[in-house]
Amino acid sequence: QVQLQESGPGLVKSSQTLSLTCSVSGTSITTSQYYWQWVRQPPGKGLEWIGFIANSGSAFYSPSLKTRTAITRDTSQNQFTLQLNSVIPEDTAVYYCTNGLEWGRGTQVTVSS
Repeated sequence: QVQLQESGPGLVKSSQTLSLTCSVSGTSITTSQYYWQWVRQPPGKGLEWIGFIANSGSAFYSPSLKTRTAITRDTSQNQFTLQLNSVIPEDTAVYYCTNGLEWGRGTQVTVSS
């Protein structure tokens, strides 16, 4: 069974870089056919897609976040990571990692002004 789990700081200051890691078990992020994605949900709003990294290592991002986002992976740890630069309070959200079928539980990130 594929499982995903997010980890990272719950509080980040404005202008700093947010870094979250998704640990994957039950399949390899390099050989499976999934797209390993990051999605967030700001308070009171719907889900917002951030981007994904494919099994090839290629990454694609939402146009609205592209200039501030990087998704990378550590194949030795079977993990992929989200970096969001120059965060602002509007980046406050619950952040999820997913392969489109399975989802992590989500992690709350608050950006302080």
